[in-house]
Amino acid sequence: MAAAAFTDPQEAEQAFYDAFRRADLDAMMAVWAQDEEVFCVHPGGSRLSSLEAIRESFSQIFAAGPTMRFDIRAAQTLRGGLIAVHSVYEYISILGEGRPPTAVVATNVYANVGGGWRMVAHHGSLAGEQEAPVQAQPVPPPGLLH
Repeated sequence: MAAAAFTDPQEAEQAFYDAFRRADLDAMMAVWAQDEEVFCVHPGGSRLSSLEAIRESFSQIFAAGPTMRFDIRAAQTLRGGLIAVHSVYEYISILGEGRPPTAVVATNVYANVGGGWRMVAHHGSLAGEQEAPVQAQPVPPPGLLH
């Protein structure tokens, strides 16, 4: 599989959620850094600490085909040097189920590896009853006073 060359963390994040929506395992794994130090925690699950374990988990999630719809809200980002951290609210609907979306708070970590941005960590937790804020405030650059 050819390595994806994402020019910024936002492009890598878009590819992550696009792969999820399409249930495309190859596209999903192209987002991840080719490093055994990566990890993933699905809501309610344990930590998966290798590419093989992450691949297997997404293979199981995608087995039924493209059944998930994501509404991503309230993105908050931190970026410094070669690392970017994104915190988002994922509202996940299962197609054909008619239940309200499940709210998940996700943290996605990207690193600039080999000239492009790739995912190195994903952690999703159920958000509970609290609604996501309408819009997160942008984080000011280091050294900026207000």
